[in-house]
Formats: sequence, structure tokens, C-alpha cells
Amino acid sequence: MTTAPFIVCLPIADRRTSFAFYRDGLGFEPVGEVADDGVPEPLQFALNDGVRLMLIPTVGFGWVAGGRDIAPKESSECLLNLPAENAAAVDELVERARRAGAETVSAPGQRPWAYEGSFADPDGHVWVITSQEGPAPS
Repeated sequence: MTTAPFIVCLPIADRRTSFAFYRDGLGFEPVGEVADDGVPEPLQFALNDGVRLMLIPTVGFGWVAGGRDIAPKESSECLLNLPAENAAAVDELVERARRAGAETVSAPGQRPWAYEGSFADPDGHVWVITSQEGPAPS
């Protein structure tokens, strides 16, 4: 088994918009050399020691995917789940994403399986933020 990171790749419309959303809005750590446009190339973020997120402009994404169609913005072919320490952290991250330009998909709240909330990034990719620790009793 290789020790290289697992990389999740997503198509994006605009490098600068996505870079700002993930770096400034969500606080993800960029990886790589900065290109002439001020954005790392390739545009990657370290999510943890073994996982990276790579954002690829739509045209290049289609080429890498062998000419396959890319799902329209209103479609979701996968959900990206990000664990949070507790309910307050779920609330904070969903609100932080909203302030950075995300669309809230489901407001944070207790579900039968976890406390969670979700949002769609500027390109429509849905992120689900979950915690097994629910809100503090009132």
C-alpha cells in the first residue's frame, strides 16, 4: 500500500473563487507552489495527513475524466462528509461556509444518526458536517 495521500478531485468553475472559499471560508490549508494567478497549482488542500482535496477547472476535469460529462451544478453524485468535534462545531462550520458563499442545504440539527448540517459550495458540491455528540441539553 502506498503512503501517498488519498486525493478527492472536484470540478470547479473558477480557481480564485474556490481557492478563497476553501482557504478563507472553511480554513483549509492549501498545498503547493503558488502560480502566476496567486493560486496554488495544482489547487489542493490538505484535509488531514492522508487526504487532500484537489479542485480542477471544469474543462480540465472533463479531460481527466476521459471526456465524460460532468454533473450539472444542481446534481450531486457524491456527498463529502466532514466530521466535527461537537454540535457547536457543526453549527460554526455550516455558518462559516454560508458567510463565505455556500448555500445551506440542511440547517444543523439532530438527526436519528448524528447531529449534522450541510451546505453546497460555490460549485454545488454538497458537504455534510456531522458530530456524534449532540447539542448540550437546555
